[in-house]
Amino acid sequence: MGHFWSAGCHGDPVLNKNQTISDAYRTTCGDRPLSAIRIRAAAGDRRRGWLTAGAQTIPVALGRGGILANKREGDGGTPRGTFQPRRLWWRADRHPRPQTFLPVRAIRPEDAWCEDPTSRHYNQPMRLERGRGGDRLTRNDQLYDFIVEIDHNSRPRIAGRGSAVFLHLARENFAPTAGCVSMTRSAMLRLLARLGPQTRIVIG
Repeated sequence: MGHFWSAGCHGDPVLNKNQTISDAYRTTCGDRPLSAIRIRAAAGDRRRGWLTAGAQTIPVALGRGGILANKREGDGGTPRGTFQPRRLWWRADRHPRPQTFLPVRAIRPEDAWCEDPTSRHYNQPMRLERGRGGDRLTRNDQLYDFIVEIDHNSRPRIAGRGSAVFLHLARENFAPTAGCVSMTRSAMLRLLARLGPQTRIVIG
């Protein structure tokens, strides 16, 4: 596949002094983030896909339902459409703060995500309390060590149209997700260094 973006410029927000992607994205330190990335399903397996940024492409896992235009809660589908990243959530107890143009928030033990369509907090971060459901962000595995929150079903939020769709880390065997897009840790860190709030994430 080749490499994503090479490291350089210690202390600067971008680790890409001698980057090897296309001329359209060839930058020096301090340049802007990528304008867009593209995610497509792989031929022959709708549960796997490819993420393309400039001239570079990496494998990703998709939802067990593949890429769906009419995303519904619990269908296992990855939503088709164009989205933007809102912020990065990361496990500060496990990893140093990564380089990125995105707003960053350390994940706290009580952080969770509301997946209940009947709740007024649906598809929003929430504080996990006793007896209250939600997708806990502090997991024993590594999947949520880095989470890129995207603006799927956020403006407006529509009950039942899907929640907690993230970019996050993949299982070792690239098993399908519940609707998110997952990748290796090394790919995530390199991608984060080129993501900003205005980067378009085109799925499908």
